[in-house]
Amino acid sequence: MNLRLPEELQESLKQRAEAEGRSMHAIVIQAIERYLTEEADRETVRKLGAKYAGKHADLLRRLGE
Repeated sequence: MNLRLPEELQESLKQRAEAEGRSMHAIVIQAIERYLTEEADRETVRKLGAKYAGKHADLLRRLGE
């Protein structure tokens, strides 16, 4: 896989990598891992929210009154 970044983003990434003493590759891998984990967590929360909202709809309605 090749990743082509806009010049400004690539330069910012390069500067951040140099400041942290890490490779651009390592930073990109970490960012992708973080994104995938956070999105999986969000999806889990959405599914659980929908499940329990339906299961406890009456209680939620009464709490909102």
